[in-house]
Amino acid sequence: MTPDDIRAAFLEDLTSVAPDIDPDTVDDDEHMQDDLGLDSMDFLNLVSALHKRFGLPIPEADYPELATTTRAVRYLGKAMAG
Repeated sequence: MTPDDIRAAFLEDLTSVAPDIDPDTVDDDEHMQDDLGLDSMDFLNLVSALHKRFGLPIPEADYPELATTTRAVRYLGKAMAG
């Protein structure tokens, strides 16, 4: 899976838990909670959706790695690479 594929999947899951967010306007360095307004439950739903989609464990200690699209794509890419 390429970084672009991971980014597209991430944005799809993001907009599934926060349908008011337009994926075309999300800047890759915007913070999920501070800039995009996700509350803690939305963020947990995003983590759950990513876990389900990618089949990866995402421990709570790694949640900061999902704070922006850029960081999430990097994290998920590394996790899938093993």
